[in-house]
Amino acid sequence: MQTVAAFDRIGEENAFAVLARAAALQAEGRDIVNLGIGQPDFKTPAHIVEAAIRALRDGQHGYTPANGLVQTREAVVRRTLATTGIEVSPDSVMIMPGGKPTMFAAITMFGEPGAEILYPDPGFPIYRSMIDYTGAKAVPVPIREENGFAFSAEETLSKITPSTRLLIVNSPANPTGGVTPKTEIVKLVRGLEHHPHVAILSDEIYDVMTYDGEEHTSLLTFPEIRDRLIVLNGWSKTWAMTGWRMGWSIWPNGPQSAFLYDKVRKLAVNCWSCVNTPSQFAGIAAIDGPQDDVETMLTAFDRRRRLVTERLNALPDIRCVTPKGAFYAFPNVSATGFKAKDLASRLLEEAGVALVGGPDFGDFGEGYVRLSCAASEERIETAIERMGGFLEKNTGG
Repeated sequence: MQTVAAFDRIGEENAFAVLARAAALQAEGRDIVNLGIGQPDFKTPAHIVEAAIRALRDGQHGYTPANGLVQTREAVVRRTLATTGIEVSPDSVMIMPGGKPTMFAAITMFGEPGAEILYPDPGFPIYRSMIDYTGAKAVPVPIREENGFAFSAEETLSKITPSTRLLIVNSPANPTGGVTPKTEIVKLVRGLEHHPHVAILSDEIYDVMTYDGEEHTSLLTFPEIRDRLIVLNGWSKTWAMTGWRMGWSIWPNGPQSAFLYDKVRKLAVNCWSCVNTPSQFAGIAAIDGPQDDVETMLTAFDRRRRLVTERLNALPDIRCVTPKGAFYAFPNVSATGFKAKDLASRLLEEAGVALVGGPDFGDFGEGYVRLSCAASEERIETAIERMGGFLEKNTGG
């Protein structure tokens, strides 16, 4: 049997491979502190779970429209207005089975041989994987430590050519925890006015997770690019619903760009039909219900990312920029003498600490590792103590 060449270009999200290896070691009786996977360690709030159970008991077992229940889309409209001050139409909202389908839809719409797609590096690995799948040229936009892991508008704009079809941006960012300030985003939007042929995919899945007075600036607040803007968001991170596979995206609905929405609707019809019905009712409850559990989780992530930064900077040959968003730290480990993935592998096998090597997020990730702050403070302390012991033993630090 022979498959098409495009499938040979598909990459992976190595955090899941790390998770699997950590689980295998745990099955052997090893104590593993897993700071590798990007998943809140909190349970989904009880009122959200109850909403799904109630939907099941009420007989909500059938198909929904491919773009999602109108009630779910209207909930996203309310949430978007509350967080951005922008009112969008429910007819521009697409309910998705997680965040990745929006990436897949947008990238396959614009990617083909001869096209160029810009993406953050280091960045979420599925961006690059799907660009390669389409045959388009993947053009990395470096995300630099010296900028606090915010993207540079000037550098981003300098990468645009007549062949550029799509620009992907992500703030607050995975894997770095960087938050791009509004001033830089304004510069980017002003520059994009000179490139009307470029569509924009803004990954805003960590929008509520900012710290130290930083604020998330949604690209929805810039009407000058609204007719070519796709915004990715969802329930996974904010409400600790990773396994529910619930995401949403907001698509252009101007006279020249509304056709994009119909294309993604048709993709849904051909691929996943619709998002499962009880989960959509849970999603409504998440948005409209009490947010106390969200605040509790964010407060914990704030404490943990400060703890991670303080402890990492006390280790030999490691420096760590304080993350301003999301729930990751991205320490620089280049002075240890290890390649990043080698260090991550040995820390897992020898010290029982699961991390993800920076190169799994792009070529510019060499010299870094990603730590998730989605673990208890006690486990974080244990992990970094083990890292310190490993480094003292193997680097002379």
